[in-house]
Amino acid sequence: MSTVRKATHSGSWYTNLGSELSRQLDRWLGAAELSHGPARAIIAPHAGYTYCGACGAFAYRQVSPAVVKRIFILGPSHHVRLRGCALSTAKVYKTPLYDLTIDTQINAELEKTGHFSWMDMKTDEDEHSIEMHLPYIAKVMEDFKDQFTIVPILVGSLNPDQEALYGDLLANYFTDPQNLFVISSDFCHWGHRFNYTYYDRSCGQIHSSIEKLDKDGMGIIETLNPGAFTEYLRKYNNTICGRHPIGVMLNSVKALQNQGYSNMSFKFLKYAQSSQCKDMNDSSVSYASGSLVFEA
Repeated sequence: MSTVRKATHSGSWYTNLGSELSRQLDRWLGAAELSHGPARAIIAPHAGYTYCGACGAFAYRQVSPAVVKRIFILGPSHHVRLRGCALSTAKVYKTPLYDLTIDTQINAELEKTGHFSWMDMKTDEDEHSIEMHLPYIAKVMEDFKDQFTIVPILVGSLNPDQEALYGDLLANYFTDPQNLFVISSDFCHWGHRFNYTYYDRSCGQIHSSIEKLDKDGMGIIETLNPGAFTEYLRKYNNTICGRHPIGVMLNSVKALQNQGYSNMSFKFLKYAQSSQCKDMNDSSVSYASGSLVFEA
């Protein structure tokens, strides 16, 4: 059985390969400001780089690569029904820049909890929500390429109690400044092809309504209140595809707050839309990048 996950979305979701991809990522990172770091966790998009590459840079710019030794990547499952969370059976993830090593020791620790299953290689390679972060991780960490590992976690359709469970299980990993959490999520998927056409006409144009909807949700995430985020989703059904990974992160923060940690701050740094919807037949996907820090 192969233990190497191929870069299956390379050449389609991100079309510039090798040195050209590296230069493209450098340009985006160079245009982003370091303003809310060093990040302990980031929320960043996972669409094609043509649409969200520049936005994602604002999250990755907050990472302190000299500190980070392990990167957890929580991505939503797009293709398989999953009621919990699943780990990767791979030992290596290939990227166009260099290979990334899976932390098998952490996988073993998580498996022992009894709450994690394993995704087969087809599921792993079909899923883009994790892979789209790999080139950015490789770029940001390239000066320390042999000094860190990754922990990919596929997150299924969790209910609030499950989000709290996984948040509790991962909370202690958040406390280690050598750990970084990458929370993979796009924001509103708007249009008939997504079966979602919420429109508050008081906002004016459709794209302005979408932006207000997203930014209301982003503001709630910044309060680090998982219950409020759940209520927001119930009220608006906003099609935030990484809502469950976000929910897990928020519940980890809540668990730490219950342990006495009070110095955590989340801030969104960039927002973008794939296109500006002006007609009910239009469609778009929104993207947002933000960073969680533990303040001194």
